[in-house]
Amino acid sequence: MEGGMKETLRSLVAAELAEPVDPRVQAMASAVAAAYPGAARAVLFYGSCLRQRELAGLMLDFYLIVSDYRSAYGRRWLAPANRLIPPNVFPFAHQGLAAKYAVLSQADFARLNGPESLSVSVWARFAQPSRLVWSAGPEAAARAVDAVARAAPTLLAEARPLWPGGGDPLDLWRCAFALTYSAELRAERQGRASSVIDAEPERYRRFSGPALAAAGIDLAAPVGEAERKRAARRWAARRWTGKALTVVRLIKASGTYAGGIDYLAWKINRHAGTHIEVKPWQRRWPLVAAIGLLPRLLRRGAIR
Repeated sequence: MEGGMKETLRSLVAAELAEPVDPRVQAMASAVAAAYPGAARAVLFYGSCLRQRELAGLMLDFYLIVSDYRSAYGRRWLAPANRLIPPNVFPFAHQGLAAKYAVLSQADFARLNGPESLSVSVWARFAQPSRLVWSAGPEAAARAVDAVARAAPTLLAEARPLWPGGGDPLDLWRCAFALTYSAELRAERQGRASSVIDAEPERYRRFSGPALAAAGIDLAAPVGEAERKRAARRWAARRWTGKALTVVRLIKASGTYAGGIDYLAWKINRHAGTHIEVKPWQRRWPLVAAIGLLPRLLRRGAIR
């Protein structure tokens, strides 16, 4: 892997992370960081709201990166919960806008963007566009850029053995996102993986060469049958563990996320086109309600 190519990818990531955002997003990020004095290192903005001009009525998505969990939470149970089953997720409101933010330590953020993580939840998201909307300083910003720059090479390298091949690298991205969507319980319509690419095809074309080089991938080289089988087993393990982790995180969120059942219903309705209405008893017993919804949603194909 050539150093120049690494730097090209890092430069692309740094430039994208530095693109401006709505001032209200910037203000909310600063408010999230202010809630963790001494621990907050960076706040990243990601998700479908990046492409939206009208933010009212939407749920903004952030990752809060902290120095370590003890500094963020003190001795409360939230620190070991975040360490054992990352991330912790919390709701947030600021200046009339609603958001949720996930908390990761700097070490976990770097690790979960790399191939050492079986879970796709971080590297699949940060292979897509995001913005660094707050940092504690140049060193914290540089570490965030380094972590995000690991995501796209991880995504493409993990998907490459199962890609049937072709002339267009965008098809590898589509294959990769389809695999990651299958590895989590998702409330998304069919075709969502392709729509991610189709929304910004030139962005993915620009990232393709540097990301492939950083991953050491030559698309012209054949993939051996043994490598293909190993990759298939790894993705099968991801699908099992990813869906199980979704349920475990849902259980954990019942202790961290006020109004979580309303958010869950909103998210499923928005992405899957369903019309779930939350009943009063479900707000009183959100964990029971969420677990009870799961089998019905799976049968109806609202989540996969």
